[in-house]
Amino acid sequence: MAEDDVQRPTKRSKIEHGSSPTAMTNDDVMQNDDTAMTGEPEASSSSAVAVEHAPAGQPGKKKRRDASGWAKSRRGKESDKKNVGRKRRGTRNDETSAEGAEGAGEGRSAAPKGPRYPKRQCALLLSFCGTGCSGMQIQPNARTIEGVLFDALVKAGAVSEDNADDPVKVNLARAARTDAGVHAAGNVVSLKMITSRPDVPDILARVNEELPPEIRLWGYVRVQNSFNPRTLCDSRKYTYFFPSYLLIPPRPGSNLMRSLQRYAEDANPDTVTTTASSMTSTHPFWEGVDLATESLQDTLTRKRLWRVPSEQVHELRSIVTKYLGTHNFHNFTVGKEVNERSNFRHMKAIEIAEPAVYGETEWISVLFHGQSFMLHQMLNNHQRKMMAALVLSCRTGAPASIIDELYGNQSVLIPKMPSLGLLLEYPIFETYNSKVSNEINKNLDPSHEGYRPPIDFELYKEQIARFKQTHIYDNMRKIEDQFGIFDAWIRSVDKYGGDDLLYLNHQGIIPPESVVAKGRRRENPFKEQKRFDATAFPSDSKDGSAEAFIKEGEESGVEEDGVDEVGQQLSDAEC
Repeated sequence: MAEDDVQRPTKRSKIEHGSSPTAMTNDDVMQNDDTAMTGEPEASSSSAVAVEHAPAGQPGKKKRRDASGWAKSRRGKESDKKNVGRKRRGTRNDETSAEGAEGAGEGRSAAPKGPRYPKRQCALLLSFCGTGCSGMQIQPNARTIEGVLFDALVKAGAVSEDNADDPVKVNLARAARTDAGVHAAGNVVSLKMITSRPDVPDILARVNEELPPEIRLWGYVRVQNSFNPRTLCDSRKYTYFFPSYLLIPPRPGSNLMRSLQRYAEDANPDTVTTTASSMTSTHPFWEGVDLATESLQDTLTRKRLWRVPSEQVHELRSIVTKYLGTHNFHNFTVGKEVNERSNFRHMKAIEIAEPAVYGETEWISVLFHGQSFMLHQMLNNHQRKMMAALVLSCRTGAPASIIDELYGNQSVLIPKMPSLGLLLEYPIFETYNSKVSNEINKNLDPSHEGYRPPIDFELYKEQIARFKQTHIYDNMRKIEDQFGIFDAWIRSVDKYGGDDLLYLNHQGIIPPESVVAKGRRRENPFKEQKRFDATAFPSDSKDGSAEAFIKEGEESGVEEDGVDEVGQQLSDAEC
């Protein structure tokens, strides 16, 4: 038989790694004929293309194949069962499935499957306290919000046993991904779920029975099959809470105060006469106290009784307006180059509430309404850096114009405030809600099968408010009262005496010494402490008191216990 008269093989042959894309030989044809008889494809040195039947003297039509030799098109996938060239990511029950398959091979019959119920693409509206969880998204061998939610959906019958081993099977997705310990008064998770079954009268109540009290599912709505909460989310609202005592100026004689005073004295005397004297003046909070003998716990007790003056709240509100609009937030992110387009984000609104006293401590809340908060990074670092720049510039007397400088091309280090104060309020779906209202639901009754309700957290406003008070605010204040997290953080900043924070000067400029550049070694870089990323702390740590937590930080020190985040980032970029 001539090589041009070769018939198309009835079975595909596997392609060995490294084979060259050449036409099949007669030996390949013989091998494929054997394969057709045995029904089992064998490995060969044939190419990643197959030759279809063609008239004599004409070249055969080549068919594209993937790395494992299977056709790239969907044709024939039914007989192949799956595309072996594309590896599915591991699931939680892979080992169990493997054992079951081995048992079936030994002659054991599979368990009978239960009844099948229709699945619907839905958006779930939920709230959670992130304490004790390793973030939002499912991770292997870790307790996460999605992991707990998915288990509850399986137990409640909203996800079938066939899909219980892998959330990917039901298209699980989320609107906002949060770091470990970060709370959410509202977030959206979408998936294909069973919304009705005869043995479960109320699927929503049944799911909540399986959830712990710190995670609540308020409701769900039918959405389009193509719905993706991350890409369809227009904007998000976040709130950051912090004790007002963070606005007290640095302790006299602290390393940060000395470095800023030294910079002011070395600057142009004609422009810093007033500012230099203001830097050396003592704030009323620090007057009349023997700082050499006062304990850290006694200082913290006085801080909690301190109340911020209205003039300083006004200054705080003046600085925060610099965040409004569209800016290059490269200095407020991690792992981003200066000119990346994704750094440009739009801040729609910011509100600073009046200070409020809870227990002995006065708290201030800042509400951010921003567009798309860096989709490809954890929704945590961005807001914490924005808050740090706001608080540190206000307490050191730096002008509001320094925020404008941080949008420029110079890279600097901005510390992150503690995770404890960060709360995701809820994601917003204005465009999606408008589309379903004006297009999909037009002339449809709400009872119609094709009707798609809007995604609206306002429907559960009262329940969410009670949840926030009980599971988020009270928990946040309790941890702060016990451990003094915010005081430990601000003292770690005041302890730093290097050049990284010299941009907090009274001139509103970024000194060359503060600029972080690739290839330039910094003698004394500021190092972040990982303990401020946590929102839960072991009660048996030392003696479980604020004094113990404070002393742990003082003993470890910023340099020993911290991480040079920016330096590590630049080193990774150079590798």
